[in-house]
Amino acid sequence: MRLGKSSVPLYFRIIRASLRRLNIYLTRRYEAAAIRSLAATPALGEFAAAEQLLRGLDLPDDNSRAYFEKHLPRLARTLALVPRAASSSRILELGCYKQITPFLHTWRGYREVRGAYKGPAGWTDHGTASVRGQPFAVDIDHFDAERDRFPYEDAHFETVLACELIEHLLYDPMHLLLEAHRVLEEGGRLLITTPNAGSLISVARALKGYENPQVYALYTRPDPRSEPEIPHVREYTTFELQTALESAGFEIETLFTEPIAEFARNLPLWDVLAAQGYDTSMRGEQTYCVAVKRANLPVTRYPYFLYSE
Repeated sequence: MRLGKSSVPLYFRIIRASLRRLNIYLTRRYEAAAIRSLAATPALGEFAAAEQLLRGLDLPDDNSRAYFEKHLPRLARTLALVPRAASSSRILELGCYKQITPFLHTWRGYREVRGAYKGPAGWTDHGTASVRGQPFAVDIDHFDAERDRFPYEDAHFETVLACELIEHLLYDPMHLLLEAHRVLEEGGRLLITTPNAGSLISVARALKGYENPQVYALYTRPDPRSEPEIPHVREYTTFELQTALESAGFEIETLFTEPIAEFARNLPLWDVLAAQGYDTSMRGEQTYCVAVKRANLPVTRYPYFLYSE
C-alpha cells in the first residue's frame, strides 16, 4: 500500500523538505563555482565575441540549428582558443564541418584555410558556408587521418585543428598526432577538443552502474542509404590526452576542462571526491588542449596506455 502525504510523519516531511532545499542550494552553489572557474580559463575575453560572430552563421535547416544551439558554447570556446595568424597564415581543420571555418579567415586572420574529411585519398571537395548572406569557400581534402600520409608538405601549417575527432578513431590515433606534428611548422599549434572520460558525469554513471561512463556513447541509427557514422570509440581523460600529445613531440601550452550545463546536477560530486582524497581537477565534461610542436622533444610511437604489445 502506498502511503499518502498525510500518512508520512510531520518530522520526516520537514527533514525531507530541508534536504531538498539543501540539494537545490548546493547545486546552485556548485553551478556558480563552475561559472566562476571559467573566468580563469584562457581566451575568456574573446568568448563573447566568438559567440556573437557564430550566431551570424547561416544554417540550412531546423536540425542544423538545433545542433548548433546545443553546441554553441563549445564552438565559441574553440574559436576563441584558435591563435591568430602570425607567420605562414595557413590553417588546417581536420574533420571540417564548416561551422567555425569561415571565421578562421575573417576573424583569426588566416590567409589559407584548408579543410579535411575522411574519404578516398586524392579527392578534394569544394565546400561552402555562409555568414549573414556572405559566402565562404573552402577546399576539403579527403583522406584517412589514421592511415594515410596527410597530403601536405612538412611544416606547411601554422595551426592544425582536430576538434571532436580523436574520440572517433578506430585504428591508430598516434598516426594522426604524428602527422599533425609533421605538417606543423616549428612552434605551430595543434588545438584538440574532445569529451573528458574522467568527468563528473562519467564518475556519476560509473557509480550508479547502469549507464555507460563515456560522455557520449550512442550509435547512429543504421541507414542503408548512407555510410555508417563512427561513434565515440574511445574517450580520453585529460591526463591521457596530455600523455598522447607529449608522446607525439608536443609541449602542452593550454589544457583545461569545462562543465556542460545539462550535467550540472553532478557538480556536488566534487565534494564527494575531495572528501575521499581523489583529484578534483579536470572534471568538466569537455576538454580543450592547445599543444605546441617542438622538434627536439622525444617521440614515443606507441604509448603504453593506448596500444597493446
